Amino acid sequence: MFNKLDEVVERFEELTRTLGDVASEPKAFAKVAKERSDIEPVVETYRTYKDVSAQMADNEVLLHDRDHDIREMAAEELGDLKLRQTELEKELKVLLLPKDPRDKKNIILEIRAGTGGEEAALFAADLFRMYSRYAEKLRWKVEPMTVHETGLGGFKEIQILIAGTQVYSRLKYESGVHRVQRVPETETQGRIHTSAVTVAVLPEAEEVDLEINEGDLRFDLYRSSGAGGQHVNVTDSAVRITHLPTGVVVSCQDERSQHKNKAKAMKILRSRLLEAKIEEQHASMASDRRSQVGSGDRSERIRTYNYPQNRITDHRVGLTLYKLEMVMEGELDHVLDPVHTWFQAEALKGSSDKS
Repeated sequence: MFNKLDEVVERFEELTRTLGDVASEPKAFAKVAKERSDIEPVVETYRTYKDVSAQMADNEVLLHDRDHDIREMAAEELGDLKLRQTELEKELKVLLLPKDPRDKKNIILEIRAGTGGEEAALFAADLFRMYSRYAEKLRWKVEPMTVHETGLGGFKEIQILIAGTQVYSRLKYESGVHRVQRVPETETQGRIHTSAVTVAVLPEAEEVDLEINEGDLRFDLYRSSGAGGQHVNVTDSAVRITHLPTGVVVSCQDERSQHKNKAKAMKILRSRLLEAKIEEQHASMASDRRSQVGSGDRSERIRTYNYPQNRITDHRVGLTLYKLEMVMEGELDHVLDPVHTWFQAEALKGSSDKS
């Protein structure tokens, strides 16, 4: 690990020198500055680690001092420094893990009602509000792409674009089946029902990420309609796009402009096709380790929201919290932080097995 860290420091110093040479070339300067910025946290943490190690060496010398008080003080400081050194080693191992190139991307978040009928649709709306409040807290932008409402205010399906800093990195482990246990408002006998909602997190795909042949697409135009069959538009502005080679179908009817609906539908299609391509690549080189996360089986139940007990459980990492109300108000870090820590630990196991 330390040989690798020395190489990173050497590269950082080289990039620092290069910045001055390319100051008059905006593109080259931006490229060098980005690479330098990406590895700077590793360099700073490693420098702190070396400072702590040097302080430990000094204190070990003081352990043999003639003065009893100095020896005692050195021993106490050495204990604190050893704990700090261990923490820094863990941080460095995480920082050296291969980065997911999609981490900085915006996402298209898809929430669909599963088993449970209207109650599942209502919970889909609750999850939409939870993610929207979390995004608002982080000053991310939320833009609805496709919305299929039910008559009681739920969502059969909703797709939203969430844009901001490190959105995919923060939400990428939310894909899967979210199960809810609660008494529906329509339940007269107070019985708890179990319903399910599926969530998919797709990194937003740019045109440079994936080339789509126009000849592989079929475009269908139709009239937009709202909940209950009421027409919200008298023109054929809704757009359905079928990717013929894969059979993937997306549609958008939320805008009055046919061109805007087509642009939104293409954005969703591109992201779905990119995700399918990445999952296919992962499958071809899959190992039996669970550390290969990102492309987990979406049919797997990942979380349960139990309203009577104010309990939320993440089944992948064995996490149980009695903070359901708080989490549903957008305080999602209570769940996300332990989940990220668990997946990082799994990734570290995988890297140590290979070394």
